[in-house]
Amino acid sequence: MKISREVKTAILVISSILLFIWGYSFLKGRDLFNSYKTFYAVYDEVEGLAPSAPVTINGLNVGKVNSITLHTDGRLLVEIQVKTDFPISKTSIASIYEPGLLGGKNIAIIPNFKDPVLAEDGATLSTDVKPGMLTTVADKLNPLQKKVESTVVSADSLLISLNKIFDARTQENLRVSIAELASTMKEFSEASKNLNAIISGNKNNLDGTLANLNKASGNFATLSDSLKQARIGEAFKKLEKSMANVDKIVNDVQSGKGTIGKLLKDDGMYNNLEGASLEMKQLLADFKQNPKRYVHFSLFGKKPKPYVAPKEEVKDTIK
Repeated sequence: MKISREVKTAILVISSILLFIWGYSFLKGRDLFNSYKTFYAVYDEVEGLAPSAPVTINGLNVGKVNSITLHTDGRLLVEIQVKTDFPISKTSIASIYEPGLLGGKNIAIIPNFKDPVLAEDGATLSTDVKPGMLTTVADKLNPLQKKVESTVVSADSLLISLNKIFDARTQENLRVSIAELASTMKEFSEASKNLNAIISGNKNNLDGTLANLNKASGNFATLSDSLKQARIGEAFKKLEKSMANVDKIVNDVQSGKGTIGKLLKDDGMYNNLEGASLEMKQLLADFKQNPKRYVHFSLFGKKPKPYVAPKEEVKDTIK
């Protein structure tokens, strides 16, 4: 059976059209011979994200961005083509992230394993945008930049104030002060040299003094040990007890107890002692003047003279 020229031409045209469609789809990233799912995600902004950008799950490339179009509310609608049998739940998140400094942005699908409901073809996923490295660094550098600017302004103000303070007169005073300080340091150096010389010359005396101090400290330690063994505490307790007894005796005397207390406090006893003392005095005086009255020797039987009271006694009696 012969095939006519028209049939051959039709077959060639149809084949060319199919080949063109497949090539066009291949260039756009679509594979006509493989099955895939299409999901959608809506973002406020997708700067750095371009069509044909990779779509990953846990770092594995499972698809690509098919197209980016404007949504009805002004946001951006991203069509995601996923070619995988991995179960993607309905509440999974399509997150835009930046894989590196030089490359563009990609989309990572973060599946929710707790949700058993799978996303159907054409479903719209939740979205998220993770800041890139440059954005993070910029956010951290902004406060630092403000602090640096504030520090520069403060340093500028400080320099202006210092320029106002350090006028010609102040600078001259500073020069004089520095010169005097140098002179003082020079004199201090000379004084230290003299001190070193004095110490060197009296090294033997200093050694002897230190030796005496060591000996004195040793003697003091020995004395301290002796005092510790002497039971000073017990001696003080006995002394305290003796002082208490003396205090008790003094209190008894002051209250009129005992012989000494009665002598000090009883007026009658004091008067009796005073009278007895006076009579003893008169008796001694009479014994001295008239000894024969008390000691009589008579060979012839002569009677002694009668006793006559002394004048002082008579006077006291009259009184």
